[in-house]
Amino acid sequence: MLVLNRAQVESLLDLDALIDALAAAMADLSAGRASVPDRTAAMVPERDGFLAAMPGYAPSTGVLMSKLVSLYPQNAGGPLPTHQGVIVAFDPDNGRPLALLDGTWITAIRTGACSALSARLLGREDAVTLAVLGTGVQARTHARAMCRVRPIRRIRVAGRDPSRAAALAAELAAVLAVEVEAASSYQEALDGADIACATTHAVEPVVRRAWLTPGVHVTSVGYNRSGREVDDATVADALVFVESRHAALAPFPAGSNDLTIPIRDGVIGPEHIRAELGELVANTKPGRSSPEQITLYKSVGVAVPDAAAAALVIRAAHVQGVGQEVQV
Repeated sequence: MLVLNRAQVESLLDLDALIDALAAAMADLSAGRASVPDRTAAMVPERDGFLAAMPGYAPSTGVLMSKLVSLYPQNAGGPLPTHQGVIVAFDPDNGRPLALLDGTWITAIRTGACSALSARLLGREDAVTLAVLGTGVQARTHARAMCRVRPIRRIRVAGRDPSRAAALAAELAAVLAVEVEAASSYQEALDGADIACATTHAVEPVVRRAWLTPGVHVTSVGYNRSGREVDDATVADALVFVESRHAALAPFPAGSNDLTIPIRDGVIGPEHIRAELGELVANTKPGRSSPEQITLYKSVGVAVPDAAAAALVIRAAHVQGVGQEVQV
């Protein structure tokens, strides 16, 4: 059994290849070829945390896997990330365990890559201004991934802590060949943005309809049981897209309160979800039809992207001779 640590996983996983692999995997999911049971979670209420199990299989990946991932929002801003996990991969032909690998980096990068896939499918081709809302790991991976799929020339970063926003802006400016600045507020960051990435643990919405420019593509990956990232007006006015209708509308910990709350309150109905990403990949459902439309991709996280990422890492590890083989 191959064992790969965080540094090895990070070095082996190619972001461009991952975005391409996600397209095929999401098409598997929407066509019913993938097996993705509802995730289950063991709650730790006194710490506001939980441990979720996410098994999945998509034929295009060639990997049968399960991820164990913890979510501890209290870790934000500290030495430990909010999401930590491991992935175990199996051979789908015979069930043999193949690999144990760090899942923390895969969780971070595949989420940003899925958002980038949504921007490739839905964002305007002339999108040059990116708003990054949040200053954590997902803010970093989203900035990197969006620059791979659209001709981003400027990035505005906003967060609760101005010093952290300034630090992230400086960090991104050093590694990305674009202009990066810290904004004084979420509203300022969103002003004129062509793409907006919400990556927060916000209680009150950081994306508000009045702050959005016509034609913007919004991605939202944050979750807070006590709040939401996107306001009702944005959800109601936008063309809404998800990884999986079933997952997006499921109860916590699988679903999305950014969509389930507006449905509960009668703002929208379940039919307001226009399509899944896999349906856009397969051209079985329409996406954007005019430059002025606002599009919203709401992610809740399903196992298929993890399988796609794990498969790429395992293949690269064998080619490059990276990792440790152990008997289990």
